[in-house]
Amino acid sequence: MSHHSHPAPIHLPDHHAAEKMAATIKGWARELGFGNIGVTDTDLSAAEPGFMRWLEKKYHGDMDYMAKHGSKRSRPAELVPGTLRVISVSLNYLPDDAQDGWKVLSEPDKAYVARYAMGRDYHKVMRQKLQQLCTRISSTFGSFEYRVFADSAPVLEVALATKAGVGWRGKHTLLLNRQQGSWFFLGEIYTNLPLPVDPPTSSHCGSCSACIDICPTQAIVAPYELDARRCISYLTIEHKGSIPLALRPLIGNRVYGCDDCQLICPWNKFAVATEESDFAVRNGLDSTDLVTCFAWTEAEFQQRMAGSAIYRIGYVQWLRNVAVGLGNAPTSAAVVNALTARQHDDSELVREHVQWALEIHNKNTINQ
Repeated sequence: MSHHSHPAPIHLPDHHAAEKMAATIKGWARELGFGNIGVTDTDLSAAEPGFMRWLEKKYHGDMDYMAKHGSKRSRPAELVPGTLRVISVSLNYLPDDAQDGWKVLSEPDKAYVARYAMGRDYHKVMRQKLQQLCTRISSTFGSFEYRVFADSAPVLEVALATKAGVGWRGKHTLLLNRQQGSWFFLGEIYTNLPLPVDPPTSSHCGSCSACIDICPTQAIVAPYELDARRCISYLTIEHKGSIPLALRPLIGNRVYGCDDCQLICPWNKFAVATEESDFAVRNGLDSTDLVTCFAWTEAEFQQRMAGSAIYRIGYVQWLRNVAVGLGNAPTSAAVVNALTARQHDDSELVREHVQWALEIHNKNTINQ
């Protein structure tokens, strides 16, 4: 687990001592900027059948890693032996200086980037904060077993956060919280600390179906059920190959992820802007022109995206996504020229999406 020999579990004399310790840890977590924090046990038996059904329906698409860990994902103590408790935290990421999401989506010449990806890669930020919290716990209470996760291992994050009372699962399958909305990341500490568990919160979606109705590709196939193969976040980030033809026109100008289900959610009226400077907008990613970012060389892409989550999809996939955005943009000389300049790109994947986009603009020109 952590990098030292297995210490004996911290022994707490009574329930009162355990509660006091939990309260202390939560206070430190808030000082580190976490929005919500809860503690739960490792029993995910209620969530496991639904997860297995989701895999059986192949809703995970190419995300082989969702299936390959067997039951480790739904059984935390199989992933990290000795785990008694999971500490679940949320970290708000919406920068208050970003262009309004709807505004960027309504300008088809702009490249829409999911709000979570406009600043520094959250994996690093979350892991550092969780590590700081664990260091503080061990320096005060003595060494203990732990392992921190930030969307980085077979962990059923939303199920754990729901059990820990950090929020409830919305119909779009993301976690929602009455005070914080949904613009936050989740992180976990698997630990052997015998902390008292928190009760789950109740669900507050009611009869609202705004997220289901707004989804551009109708990826939310039923309340609380997402077919990732249709989801724009999956298609632009996780999916490495050719984007299915029928879905391309529906992607619009979304070149990295999609936020429609969060933008429309009434609970995000209560969203709290992040206090984390690492999540501030970098490189004008809240509203770059498609034509501009299609012209970047690989070196420019790497330099601009260094330290960003977008860096991880790589240059070719970025160009593929932007080509789709350009295909959906209004026909103009600038758009056609940008596409034509990449007609003979080194990547077959890029060429194919460029060809598709050019065919659309040719048709538009003929029909004018």
